[in-house]
Amino acid sequence: MRPKGSPRELEQRRQRAIALLEKDHRPVDIARMLGVDRRSVRRWKAAYRRQGTQGIEARPAPGRPPKLHPRQRAQLERRLLKGARAAGYESDLWTCPRVAELIAEAFGVIYHPDHIGRLLRSLGWTPQRPQRRAAERDEARIQGWILADWPRIKKKRRAATPGSGSSTRVA
Repeated sequence: MRPKGSPRELEQRRQRAIALLEKDHRPVDIARMLGVDRRSVRRWKAAYRRQGTQGIEARPAPGRPPKLHPRQRAQLERRLLKGARAAGYESDLWTCPRVAELIAEAFGVIYHPDHIGRLLRSLGWTPQRPQRRAAERDEARIQGWILADWPRIKKKRRAATPGSGSSTRVA
């Protein structure tokens, strides 16, 4: 599993480990200081011995490159902050299909709606679903029922009786 951090941050951690090794710190102590496994420190040490600084250099993150560049992601976030109504939708909820449409229109990049959630989470957002409500729904009548009828029909908690198990014993 890839450790957390940008390639540059990971390289700086490896450089710090090598610097501590050169000051005669033990790999176990370095691992504890840096919050890594001792075997990682030993692996970095071996790579440094074989290839020098090139052995501990940052490498690009594996996997497919992102479809949106950082500048486009910042533009997307600004558009999301304006709200869905500003983009022409009836409600102000950003659903995954809506965000996919926005990305396609604004940047010409096609995302499947199922993958938008991952993109939104990387931006610190969460996808939303509109709440389904009946058109005939009468909010005032519902509130009246909750305030008047619900307390009347709700079960009342029975008082503790001897042998009911809810009394406390004193020894």
